[in-house]
Amino acid sequence: MTARAADRARYDRATAHLDAPVAIVDLEAFDANADDLIRRAGGKPVRVASKSVRCRALLERVLAKDGFAGIMSFTLAESLWLARSGFEDILLAYPSADRSCFAELAGDPKLAAAVTVMVDDVAQLDLIDSARGDGDEVVRVCLELDTSLKLLGGRVRVGALRSPLHSPAQVADVARAVARRPGFRLVGIMAYEGHIAGVGDSLAGRPFRSRAIRLMQATARRELVERRAAVVRAVRAVVPDLEFVNGGGTGSVQHTAAEDAVTEIAAGSGLYVPRLFDNYTSFDGRPAALFAQPVVRRPGVGVVTVLGGGYPASGAPGPDRLPVPYLPEGLRYDPQEGPGEVQTPLLGSPADDLLIGDKVWFRHAKAGELCERFDVLRLIEGDAVTATVPTYRGEGQTFL
Repeated sequence: MTARAADRARYDRATAHLDAPVAIVDLEAFDANADDLIRRAGGKPVRVASKSVRCRALLERVLAKDGFAGIMSFTLAESLWLARSGFEDILLAYPSADRSCFAELAGDPKLAAAVTVMVDDVAQLDLIDSARGDGDEVVRVCLELDTSLKLLGGRVRVGALRSPLHSPAQVADVARAVARRPGFRLVGIMAYEGHIAGVGDSLAGRPFRSRAIRLMQATARRELVERRAAVVRAVRAVVPDLEFVNGGGTGSVQHTAAEDAVTEIAAGSGLYVPRLFDNYTSFDGRPAALFAQPVVRRPGVGVVTVLGGGYPASGAPGPDRLPVPYLPEGLRYDPQEGPGEVQTPLLGSPADDLLIGDKVWFRHAKAGELCERFDVLRLIEGDAVTATVPTYRGEGQTFL
């Protein structure tokens, strides 16, 4: 029996009393992935990205480990909810225009102490000030650095369109604006190198593209090491007591942690290890989060149909954004239909061994987005469900 076949047997036994659709997290794999992130971070704390987890119980579990510290959130409303739930040191990874939440933040000393907001434009400070109302708490601010690689005099750009702050001078200018402005305190710098951390460099059947990606990433890392260090020096000249410099992502943990200028690493997807992380040479993780759909039809030889399953991930549309049939091994989508809203045909010889009501296990393309489809996660240890915990959705929290 292969390791994957053994996992399927465990998951089927553990959930035999549960009807599908069902979502699980294998805690042995989850903990092993967390320990691997800690190892790769080389002693620097890992700030867990909540958008990749979207479950308070699992955020608490990972933050209880030595080596993890703090949360990187994805909306201001989520940040305030987490702070009220008892979490501390919450870094909002994206700028917000949520005026009502800014009013709450500026009016509550506990929230203001726990949450740091993201800024890359003085106009965002203006918006926060306009939303304060009577709140006079000091708002903690982090500046985001654009990590994109610019070539040929800027005519070619590799990387996400995020912050407009690319050069040390640009970041320092905004740092000075924050430092001069009453009611704000600059505490950190963040830089997410998505073109390095979020792009697989070992694509099956595409050796030339894989080599090109590795070359691009090596070039981008060299450029960013020097530029990020220069940015940190420029900002520390303005704010000597800067608390943190956050960088990285699951796919670049060990490279980013090696930079002297970086004080902490961000990671979250590496806890669940969705299918997008199958194409990396830098690390191997264990799939920890899966979902099962029930077989409801047997249309013919070598074909079964499962209920639902059309759970695409965000990003540019393409096959890599679709869930993948994982267990039993050897199933594939019908190219004429793909995964559907209410039913999904699956092809392959393993279909002939599946009965009505059997479970087919899938892996989602991205990490936390799976939790937007399920109210609860079943936590599996060995071959038993040992806990049932709500997702954000299960707690009535749908932030985006």
